[in-house]
Amino acid sequence: MRSSKPGPIGIFDSGYGGLTILHGIRQLLPQYDYLYLGDNARAPYGPRSFDVVYEFTRQAVTRLFELGCHLVILGCNTASAKALRTIQQHDLPQIDPARRVLGIIRPTAEVIGSLTTSRHVGVLATEGTIKSESYSLEIRKLHPDIQVTGVACPFWVPLVEYNEADSPGADYFVKKRIDELMRQDPAIDAIILGCTHYPLLMPKILKYLPAGVRIIPQGEYVADSLANYLTRHPQIEQRCSQGGTTRYLTTESPTKFKESAQLFLHEPVEVESITLG
Repeated sequence: MRSSKPGPIGIFDSGYGGLTILHGIRQLLPQYDYLYLGDNARAPYGPRSFDVVYEFTRQAVTRLFELGCHLVILGCNTASAKALRTIQQHDLPQIDPARRVLGIIRPTAEVIGSLTTSRHVGVLATEGTIKSESYSLEIRKLHPDIQVTGVACPFWVPLVEYNEADSPGADYFVKKRIDELMRQDPAIDAIILGCTHYPLLMPKILKYLPAGVRIIPQGEYVADSLANYLTRHPQIEQRCSQGGTTRYLTTESPTKFKESAQLFLHEPVEVESITLG
């Protein structure tokens, strides 16, 4: 699998949420080629075990490498929380030490220090991401003085994927989780949206957000972090092809992916079906 021929930047997610990460990256770095892979047939990853998430993520990363990617972004918080470290430490040295896999939790953890005054931060995410404590651990490493409180939001992803994000029913679930988080720590002044689906609930989130609390979606911070990474690692940057193209792959029905992708990207996309495993 070792090759030095330039290829696209791979972006992987268990579903559609990673499209918000792709959108942020393309806004800042439109010159590169991108290959998006959604494992929609096996989504959601949030409730799955560490072992299953790792295996599914490893399969996807391997496929993206086979398709020419030298750099893969796990545009999925659950995969970043449950699989990234093992893939980086165990799999990459065997597959190709020159390739890279990056997650989306660390970029947010890096900037959070400049976004909170009270040093109390909240995280709203899937059950898997909250249970992994990845945000708490990563933030504590970089900012030991910050206190992190997390709340799982199990119904938020289905609300987005079933196109119910704007429905009156969504208000109940959004308000309930924000209220729960603020009850646990009223000193919170910044909340990280630790799932890439959640920006599509932003109108509802802002509606129930207490005054003086800021919301931190990941897209722009991941994009800034990637731009910085490519500047600092020219040997990787040179292996990222620059044709300004984006290709989409899904393990689900391409028709279904097209419909849902337009919710996230607001543009028509062409999609190919692919199998993993």
